[in-house]
Parts: sequence; structure tokens; C-alpha cells
Amino acid sequence: MKDIVRLSALALAGEIRAGRLTPSEVLDATLAHIEKTNPPLNAFITISEERARQEAAAAETLLASGADDLPPLLGVPYTVKDLVDTAGVRTTYASAILENNIPERDSIVVARMKEAGAVMVGKVSTPEFGHKPMNESPLFGRTLNPWNLTRTSGGSSGGSAAALASGMAPLSIGTDAGGSIRIPAACCGVVGMKGTMGLVPHDTAPDGFGNFSNQGPMARTVLDTAMMLAVMAGPHPNDPHSHGLPIDNYVAAARAEGDLSGVRIGWISHMGNDLIDPEVLEACALRRDALAALGAEIIPFDEPFENTEPYWLVITQSLWVARFEDKLAEFGDRMTPTLLRGIEEGRSYSAVELQRAITFRTQLFRRIQSWFERVDFLLMPTLSRTAIDADHDFYQPITIGNQVAGGIRQTWYPYTHPFNMTGHPAMTVPCGIMADGLPAGLQIVGPMMADAGIIHLAATLERAHPWAHLWPEGS
Repeated sequence: MKDIVRLSALALAGEIRAGRLTPSEVLDATLAHIEKTNPPLNAFITISEERARQEAAAAETLLASGADDLPPLLGVPYTVKDLVDTAGVRTTYASAILENNIPERDSIVVARMKEAGAVMVGKVSTPEFGHKPMNESPLFGRTLNPWNLTRTSGGSSGGSAAALASGMAPLSIGTDAGGSIRIPAACCGVVGMKGTMGLVPHDTAPDGFGNFSNQGPMARTVLDTAMMLAVMAGPHPNDPHSHGLPIDNYVAAARAEGDLSGVRIGWISHMGNDLIDPEVLEACALRRDALAALGAEIIPFDEPFENTEPYWLVITQSLWVARFEDKLAEFGDRMTPTLLRGIEEGRSYSAVELQRAITFRTQLFRRIQSWFERVDFLLMPTLSRTAIDADHDFYQPITIGNQVAGGIRQTWYPYTHPFNMTGHPAMTVPCGIMADGLPAGLQIVGPMMADAGIIHLAATLERAHPWAHLWPEGS
């Protein structure tokens, strides 16, 4: 079983195509590993065994037909964050409001994974409506970090990251409105990507035009992430940001061929924050230097940068009021206190403050876009420290390098939400295990539609500093 669940998606697909494994054998091993591994982590909300059996059987029928043009992920297991709709499988958004919700159709990204032959094994956890970077909810409790059960898995795609890190599936669909793919990926030592806004269509976003939430791929390797992106990307009528965006060869980009001669990389150590753990910064700088050794030109960026959290909150919390205010009378006593407080804070913003935040978003986009006149990519830490304690009070300051830093959003992940507001593609990759036994992450950001370039840079880093062989104890 361990031999199967430690295979990458690419390797599993190859074994299945070659007839050395069947989709049912892979599914059996996956479900057995979930049964053994999930209880202490609490990554799953729902195991979709019935649907998984049907999809595995369909994959075997297709294999038996002798078809030449087999889909790329045939028989490969994956999980779906419980903010993404799945036909016939309960989708709760980790909220009492939708506790018994069973969608009639798949979200477009799930439908595309199904078309690619992948087998959905279950729905993984999220905080209620994905509202914070710690994975816990009144309905399903807390998801813990496979590397240390006293630490958070990160959020809000923490179930995805915990499942990947512990081998419960090689692929997962996450979502990211302020770092919710990249934060848990960095916490758990896996890869997570938020593509260019609209590249992966989001057909259920409440605000399609002002949206900065993304659905995206998470995996243990860059190549697996690229394979997933290739399946998920492409326009959809229901996402106005997706129309007209070109698709690149993401899988070819992940082959990491060639050196980095002529590539200019902007190095950012701080982004509206004062503190970063020195060990995390050193680990990121080591990877930066590896890229320089391969021919890249490193250009330091040390200009002042305003922390974007206040503007992000005005837009986000105003939307929470619009979405959830009419649910409070019936469900308020069963909702997460932090979400309720965020709704209350959202009520305090005026229409003028909201428009100022939207205007700031445009200014921020133009500023960051101008950086790419000087460099091809940006490189920075993903988080300012490793995973915080799982039971940390969300409204209490965190510590960074034994110093009191301040609020979680402003000081732990100031590097992530700017690129949600601007729409630029961003990917986090692991950058080693720190002295506390926990992973750290390095973020690569590119100009609009440079997703393939980010993947190529990440794959080059992976070749220089591999990570997929690292597994938490007991996984």
C-alpha cells in the first residue's frame, strides 16, 4: 500500500496505462491509507467511496476498450476542498448553513478532472466558507499538520495540504482568495498554485467581476501541479475573467529543461512586514542563490511597500455581509465566532471606503505590473514563519523568531494576498525543513499569463533542491 500511495500522479498514471496497476487497486490502497492516516489529522469531511468506485470502474472500462487516446489522469485519485461543488456528493462549505447541501452538478474544475479520468476520493476540510488561514470549523473540528499535530495545517485549503503531505491522494483542488492555497501548502511542505486570474475559471464566485478568489491545483511535485493545471485551465462562459486567455504547455514547462541565462528575478525579503524568521529567510535565500548559480540575474527589491491587509479586508468583509447577513438569525449560533466578527466588522465600512479599497486594488495592480518591466519574475518567502500553533487565538499576535509580531494576516502572510488583489500568478514550493521540524515555503510570482514560466522556474528549483522524498513520520 505504501508503495502505491507514495507514487506521484504522473507515476500512477504511467503504471495504470502500462497495466501494472488497475484504477481499483490504486483506489483500494488510497482508501485504506485514508482510513489509517486521516483520524489524527482530520483532513476529510466526506469520503466519496461510491462515486470513486464508479469513476475507477469507468477508467477500467476505458482501458479495456483499447483506446489509444487515454485521458492524462486516468485512474489517479484526487481530493476536492469542500468549497467546490461536487454533483451528488455533500458540499458543506464547512457551515451549518449548507450542512446538508448536495449539488446537482460539478463545478467546472471538478468536471474537467473527471473528463481527464481522475478519481475523486473525497471532500477535504476548510474553515467555514474559507474565511481564515487556520483550518477549523464548528461542524468538523480542527485539521492538524502532518509534520506536527500541535500546529495548524494552514488554511483555508488545509485539508488539501494535509492530505497531500501524508499521502492520502497525490492531487487536490484548492481555493485561494488571500493565500488559501499557498499558506497551507507552505505549512505542510507541498506545492500550490494560484494561476493568473481567470486562467482556471471560477464558475461559482459570488462576485464574478470583482472576484479575486481562485480555484487551483495542489500536489507534491511541480510536474503533478502542471498536469493538473493543464486539465483545469481554459475559458468558461460563467467566468468573465476567463474569456480570451491563452493556454500554454504547462507540462512541458515543468520538465525544467535548459538553464536560466538571461532570466531576471526580483528578490523581495519583506512586503509590508517588519519581521521574518531568520531561518526561513536563509532557506529562501539559499534557493535564490541556486537560481543564480543556474544563470539567473538576481535584482534586490527593497522599496517601501504598504501592507495590503486593510484594503483586502474592506472588500472581503463587505462581501461577507452581503452573503451571510440574512443567515444570521437562523444559523448565527452555529457559525464560527471569527466569521461572525468579520461580518460585524464588514458592517462598519461605508460605500466610499469600499470604493477606495477597489481603487487601491487597481493602483496596486499597476504598480506590481510595472515591476515586470525590470524583472521577469519575483521571488520571496511564502510565509514569515512556519505553521503557528493549531489552537492559537486568531485575534492574538503571533511570534516570529521569538519576537511578538502582530496580527496573523498582516505579519504571517503579507506575501500572499497582494497577488490575489492584482490577479498575478503565484506558486509556492517547499524550501526545506526548519529546526522546529516543520516545512517552509518559497513563492514565485510572475506577470499576467506567465504561469508556464513560473512552473519552469519552480521545476528548476525542484531539480536543484528536491523535496518530494520528504515525508512526515507515520505517513
